[in-house]
Amino acid sequence: MKILHTADWHVGKVLKGRHRTDEHHAVLRELVTLAREEDVDAVIVAGDLFDTSAPTPEAQALVLNAVLALREGGRDVVLLAGNHDNPQLLEVYRPVLGRLGIHVVGAFRRPDQGGTLSFTARSGEPVRLAVLPFLSHRYVVRAADVLTGTPAEHNRDYAARVAELVQALTAGFDTGTVNLVTTHGTLPSGRFGGGERRAQSIFSYYFEPTAFPATTQYAALGHLHRRQQIPGPCPIWYSGSPLAVDFGEEDNAPGALLVTVEPGRPAAVREATISSARALATRTGTLEELEAMAADLGDTWLRVIVAEKPRPGLAETVREILPTALEVSVHERFQPVRDPRRTGPAGAARGPRELFRDYLSGAGRDNAQVAALFDRLYEEVGG
Repeated sequence: MKILHTADWHVGKVLKGRHRTDEHHAVLRELVTLAREEDVDAVIVAGDLFDTSAPTPEAQALVLNAVLALREGGRDVVLLAGNHDNPQLLEVYRPVLGRLGIHVVGAFRRPDQGGTLSFTARSGEPVRLAVLPFLSHRYVVRAADVLTGTPAEHNRDYAARVAELVQALTAGFDTGTVNLVTTHGTLPSGRFGGGERRAQSIFSYYFEPTAFPATTQYAALGHLHRRQQIPGPCPIWYSGSPLAVDFGEEDNAPGALLVTVEPGRPAAVREATISSARALATRTGTLEELEAMAADLGDTWLRVIVAEKPRPGLAETVREILPTALEVSVHERFQPVRDPRRTGPAGAARGPRELFRDYLSGAGRDNAQVAALFDRLYEEVGG
């Protein structure tokens, strides 16, 4: 059977105040065309369909229309919640889309209650697909309780719990079936794309590739936006995002994966480029140098760093030269030196993360792990 593996759509993303709806329309249309031209039997969307847990009606309509188009011709379509998605919203979709043959898993489910899907592909192969949506620290304990029916030990770490859940979901894998796993999370050897939510990608959210049993013929992952294979006991791949989500991803190659697999054999994987979205780029220079670059930048969304002293109207001048500049800043060489302990309007404008890091620095206690833990807690309380 042939599978289209995609993830991290982030529909509804606003980049520096600029909506990207038209780009998402084009990208999803290209994914649908790819599914048709390659005549895939199944599509796996491994989380982060939306950029926010409260997507607009427009974003929801865009995703649902794309999913229905991917379902055309009887393809099996599997959707799971990522860390940006609202699990409850996907569970609302579940019964309706389920009647249309679309498998939706928003929250953790036991193997016999939808956590392990069993179906026959259009190509005729019997398939078992273990589906593990993103689980935050607070919910991974609840998922373990759902699995065992007893209160879980709170001192067990995240990686051990995820491995336990994957083991339960894959226990029924058989040599005569196509055995697949899909989840949304961070493996420690993975390379970040640049636009991930760091608080839910740090060391305390890692789990090991050994969580996937050797009986798995393909593990379809979402969360890291860079397309890549991870060494492990089976073929493990991140599909990456089909568009550059933020400027940290400007060097990525957006795309998806085409997977061919049959019972008893490891999957063969082919990379596919998705080119419908605008490119993102960072450019640095004087006004004169930026003007010389303008003709080659076309429709590229730009982050511009000006190598000149700050002055009133500088950003407006840059945007006259480069109309697609979404962010304009002055190079640090030309910025005035500020005392990090300074209070007042400039300090008040800083966010909680920056202020906490200023506190650690001022107290002489710089610690990346403590700062990352603060980020995670801030995200979990709705920051």
